[in-house]
Amino acid sequence: MSRAYIGMGSNVGERLENLQAAVMTLSAALPDIVLIARSGVYGSEPVGMTDQPDFLNAVVAIETTLDPYELLSFLHEIEIARGRQRITRWGPRTLDLDILLFADVAQDGPDLTLPHPRLTERRFVLEPLLEIAPEAKLPDGTPLRSVLDALGDEQATWRTDDL
Repeated sequence: MSRAYIGMGSNVGERLENLQAAVMTLSAALPDIVLIARSGVYGSEPVGMTDQPDFLNAVVAIETTLDPYELLSFLHEIEIARGRQRITRWGPRTLDLDILLFADVAQDGPDLTLPHPRLTERRFVLEPLLEIAPEAKLPDGTPLRSVLDALGDEQATWRTDDL
C-alpha cells in the first residue's frame, strides 16, 4: 500500500455535498483504497480565473494498492460522476480531485506530475494537507510547513466546516 494525499475542491452546486460524495466514493473503494484521514473544509477565493464563486477545499489521506495512473483515472471517474466538465482551465467546477503527493514519487510526465505542480503555491491546499499531516514533506525532503510559512498571507483561506 502507498500513502497518497488527494486535494479536493468545489465551487459549483452543493459544494460541501460534492466534497462529501467524493470522500464517500473513495471510502467505498475497498480494498484498493483505505481512507486514513480527512481535513476540515476550507474556503478560498478562485485562482487564475477570478470571476467565479469561492471554492470549498479539503484534503484526504489514503492508502492505496493502485498505481498513480490508476488512482488518477479513478479520481476522474468520481469527478465525472459529480458532473465535472472540463471546459475552461481554472474555470468553475462541481468537483476537482488532484493527487498532491503519492508516496515519495517525483515525476514530470505528460499526463501526471507528482508532486502536484502547484502544491507549493497554494495555501488552500497546504493548510488542509498540514492539518492531517503536519510533518508532510516533498519527495526531496523539503518540509511543507516551511513552504506554507514562506507563502505569507497573500492568499486568504478560512476554515468553514468539517468534512
